[in-house]
Amino acid sequence: MTVLLILITFTVFIAIEYFLSRQHATAPAAVTTQSARSLPTQPKLVAGFFLPENLRYHPGHTWALAEGPQTVRIGWDDFAAKLMGPVARVDLPRRGQWIRQGQKIVAVYRDGEKAELASPIEGMVSEVNDAVVRDPEIARRDPYGEGWLLAVQSPDAKVNFRNLLHGAVAQRWMEEAVQRLLGRFPQLAGAVAQDGGVAVADLTQALPDADWGALTQEFFLS
Repeated sequence: MTVLLILITFTVFIAIEYFLSRQHATAPAAVTTQSARSLPTQPKLVAGFFLPENLRYHPGHTWALAEGPQTVRIGWDDFAAKLMGPVARVDLPRRGQWIRQGQKIVAVYRDGEKAELASPIEGMVSEVNDAVVRDPEIARRDPYGEGWLLAVQSPDAKVNFRNLLHGAVAQRWMEEAVQRLLGRFPQLAGAVAQDGGVAVADLTQALPDADWGALTQEFFLS
């Protein structure tokens, strides 16, 4: 039921974004291309979590960045990095594999449990960040920079990007996710700063008795 409500909320966000885009019809359909390693040094902070404004977001907390007409780099966001906490292993798709938007493509393992994240884009995997496979902490420390996960050649990138969140809609989505997390775990109030501060790097430290697998499944929509 929770996942269904999240998907309904996501649909509403998309409808709002579509309406706003109709009012700004001259704006390009896809984000401006740039390197994932040249993101702004101080991305926007929303409810304690960094949310770069130049990225597009899947509601399961992965991001996409256009680096060319069909080249898209993807990763997980700051919320995902801090919610999953230290992990033992990360599995990524193989090069040449075709992945679909919304398909579970990233698996993280911790204490014998597994969490998965969905792809924000459809296309063929052209590059994998082997450094993250060797050391998953890179993706937790720097999810928008050196901790990117993979690059995809996406012939329908423009269409895919229309299904993702950005701008004010992405900000409202992040705020809602944080409020939902605090509603379930009020003890995180001190760890998730909402007065201009930054959330702690590992939220799981304050949730020693929580079902990590169920928690990540709920927020990663997996």
